[in-house]
Amino acid sequence: MATTPKEATNVIGLEEIRAEGQEPPKGQKTFTVEEAVETIGFGRFHIALFLIMGSTGVAEAMEIMLIAVVSPLIRCEWHLQDWQVALVTTMVFFGYMIFSIVLGLLADRYGRWKILLLSFLWGAYFSLLTSFSPSYIWFVFLRAMVGGGVSGHAQGLIIKTEFLPTKYRGYMLPLSQVFWLAGSLLIIGLASVVNPTIGWRWLIRIASIPGIILILVFKFIPESARYNVSTGNNEAALATLRRIAKMNRAVMPEGVLREPANERRGRFKDLMHPKYLRTTLQVWIIWLGIAFAYYGVILASAELLERDLVCGSPATAGEEAGDDSEESRSPCHCRLFGPSAYQTMIISTVGEIALNPLNILGINFLGRRLSLCITMAFTALFFLLLNICTSSAGMTGFLFMLRALVSANFNTIYIYTAEVYPTTMRALGMGTSGSLCRIGAMVAPFISQVLMSASFIGALCLFASVCVVCAISAFTLPIETKGRALQVCM
Repeated sequence: MATTPKEATNVIGLEEIRAEGQEPPKGQKTFTVEEAVETIGFGRFHIALFLIMGSTGVAEAMEIMLIAVVSPLIRCEWHLQDWQVALVTTMVFFGYMIFSIVLGLLADRYGRWKILLLSFLWGAYFSLLTSFSPSYIWFVFLRAMVGGGVSGHAQGLIIKTEFLPTKYRGYMLPLSQVFWLAGSLLIIGLASVVNPTIGWRWLIRIASIPGIILILVFKFIPESARYNVSTGNNEAALATLRRIAKMNRAVMPEGVLREPANERRGRFKDLMHPKYLRTTLQVWIIWLGIAFAYYGVILASAELLERDLVCGSPATAGEEAGDDSEESRSPCHCRLFGPSAYQTMIISTVGEIALNPLNILGINFLGRRLSLCITMAFTALFFLLLNICTSSAGMTGFLFMLRALVSANFNTIYIYTAEVYPTTMRALGMGTSGSLCRIGAMVAPFISQVLMSASFIGALCLFASVCVVCAISAFTLPIETKGRALQVCM
């Protein structure tokens, strides 16, 4: 295709500026990546980006939720105690925590796309190996490695954030929760069919398929233009922006792309800079608390269903559900999930998108801080309501609302963290936040699967208290990112 005069001028101007290391000629129009993204607008490229990068949530949800549906089987197969079952989940998030920081640092230095691809290759490889685990120790180790791979999936969110125009971020990013929901429902549905027939090892193998498929389609997504200009690779950024404009049938801004390179990329001390110190500390607290509550709800749901804890009675629900009697009990007297348990898990999981419309409205009209404060406060309330003596239907209703609220919390903090930090430290900011959040996820299994058996109300009060602290932290965050352009550097 012939190059238009305007495009030729852009290319020549860019090459001259780069070659001479000078400012553009006086009177020459220039534009930044931010201005280009806003001018090009939303279109077909962003829809493809949303579908491909959003689908990373399917793979991540299947790998994370996998433990909840296989824990009763491995408990029985290897005769595990409560703390040993809890340790499996803890080690998954330990791997996530360690690799999250490392991969975030590497993504700010070497690119988001490369690290995302690496994380999927790593996760798929170790997930398949897990299905061949000969012992409990090997299972724990390999799942920790899977957690390390999953930690890199956050780069997909960063790529989406850096390509979306400002006014669309508050709408499109929360909709990505649909993919997480799809992955969660898919793994529960597969577990209800695969676990009783060909076993949990085949379930793990099947769960690794979405991640493998995504590896094959990553080539259609370019490296972030914002990342490229932050490293001085303006030519690659310009090529990417032109590709997006062509797909969207839009025009590029007039002039040449001019944005200074920044060598200060991915430095931990930048997170502690006075400009971001308070924000960083409060964001870390919120991430930790949200993960603690989110995975606490998931694992508590599984524990309640496995042990039939309704109104604190270990046998009540089992007597009511006839389909959970003889068939759901293994020879070693472990209680496995029956059809009604899987049904309850599916219903409560659907709750993850129940508040999505309200969450989107809150994020865009109330702002990120106030919206997060409100949903965290209601999360604390519903944790306490779980202590009310009720029927199985009532318990399912409470779990449904809790899943809806904790999901809304995650939506908001993901968006806020991706928006509040500049390009030069955005991946590191997400990586360290994701790492800190896994501390909460590591503690959650011992509260949901160990403490809850000893003191039900004690565990619920602990979850509620953490949510209250997070609500206060969200309300007092120093920066509101609603309607704010993404920052390039400090």
